[in-house]
Amino acid sequence: MSLSPGPSFPSLPKRDRIVILSGLIGVIVLAWTYVMYLWATMPVMNADVPGAIMPLHPWVPVDFVFVFLMWAVMMVGMMLPSAVPMTLLYAGMVRKAGRQSTPMAPTGAFVAGYLALWSVFSVAATVVQWGLHEAAMLSSMMVARSQVLGGGLLMVAGVYQLTPWKAVCLDHCRAPAHFIAEHWRPGVCGAFRLGLHHGAFCLGCCWALMGLLFVGGVMNVLWIAAITVFVFLEKVLPVGAWSARVGWVAGIGLIVSGLGVLVMA
Repeated sequence: MSLSPGPSFPSLPKRDRIVILSGLIGVIVLAWTYVMYLWATMPVMNADVPGAIMPLHPWVPVDFVFVFLMWAVMMVGMMLPSAVPMTLLYAGMVRKAGRQSTPMAPTGAFVAGYLALWSVFSVAATVVQWGLHEAAMLSSMMVARSQVLGGGLLMVAGVYQLTPWKAVCLDHCRAPAHFIAEHWRPGVCGAFRLGLHHGAFCLGCCWALMGLLFVGGVMNVLWIAAITVFVFLEKVLPVGAWSARVGWVAGIGLIVSGLGVLVMA
């Protein structure tokens, strides 16, 4: 089966598209339901109340597991929406391969690889949060206590928005047909690896933005939603001068905000 970009990347029949979109949306809704549940069960926004979502005591193993699950589910809700175009394109290839009697690995293998990468990131995020917690740099609501830390995270995210590394990763995420043509490998392992590879480029786009969760609050639903929408729009907007300006404006805005926070520190 040809893997060159263009006509060889078929669109899905309407019924298949509905089935796959329903599955993806279902997973996303479940993830957001869990995030909303955690947010709704948080006590009054008082960093020192005994019932706060992350009490200010040294972590025990169950705390690490809880925070990892929180991050992993949150990453599903935040990052899976922006992977929908790539997933639909891969599913179209699977459909075409089946008609040509050259079966490919199911779409689920690709999605599993993508989510596995974000699960690995969730482990790293949990370790970082544990370190900040032990250093008493986070409140029990998982917000940076230090203005220097908050301002620094804003500046890092802003500067990274303007770097060529960000642009390269974003180009891969915005060109799913070219990405699949370049990185496709046969078999279930190949599909899983393709999902991992796509997840790695998405991580390259978004790792600094995820650090902003420690600025606005890891369990601040409005803040999580704002970052999710920005990540989604950044990846799906048509490539061009206007979409490039969005990234630059966001980067400069984050840098200015970070400088403002640092000045007031």
